[in-house]
Amino acid sequence: MGQNPPYSPHLRYADQGEAAQKQALISIVSACPPLMTAFCQARDLDLPDWWIVSGAIYNQVWNHLTGRPTLYGVKDIDLFYFDPDTSYDAEDRMIQRAAKHFDTAVPVEVRNQARVHLWYKDHFGQDYDALTQSTDGIDNFASKTHAIGMRLNADETFTIYAPFGLNDVFGFRLVPHTKRDNRATHDTKAARQMALWPELTFIPWPEKTKGAR
Repeated sequence: MGQNPPYSPHLRYADQGEAAQKQALISIVSACPPLMTAFCQARDLDLPDWWIVSGAIYNQVWNHLTGRPTLYGVKDIDLFYFDPDTSYDAEDRMIQRAAKHFDTAVPVEVRNQARVHLWYKDHFGQDYDALTQSTDGIDNFASKTHAIGMRLNADETFTIYAPFGLNDVFGFRLVPHTKRDNRATHDTKAARQMALWPELTFIPWPEKTKGAR
């Protein structure tokens, strides 16, 4: 008879279904005072179509499930918003306004997703379609695992945007997203994260579908 694999407490929400994973995510975020401060202050700032996205969220999930300190490994909190005014000055005004507004444990990085296509090629060497809303930016992340955003509503509930679900987050898997040729970003981010959370499993970029949808 085969033996059952050893129980891994950090994987207790893996494969538990969407509803259970969303509830676990909300519970973990709600139990993190510095992260809740950021959500409350972001809600008060009330930028158009705002979301806190990516690392501060899934990193804290991994910290909670592995018993690591709050915000361990979190360099900053990414705040997306969408303003049709794509001028540099308009975004800079928002950034300066946010800098005076936030009082958080780590810096908050504010970026207008309506402007990404204007600077993306200079930074990454490839074209980037103009986005129509903040969640489009989440859809383009190099790892499906990282594609997550949350917003705190006026009634204290959360709205969650996770186009690829939460199972890879709770399964501690770094899964590439091949919509764009983002292999270098996937590899670089994975290397840093695996050094911090060795429980992670790295899924390499598929050679035959590099850059393919």
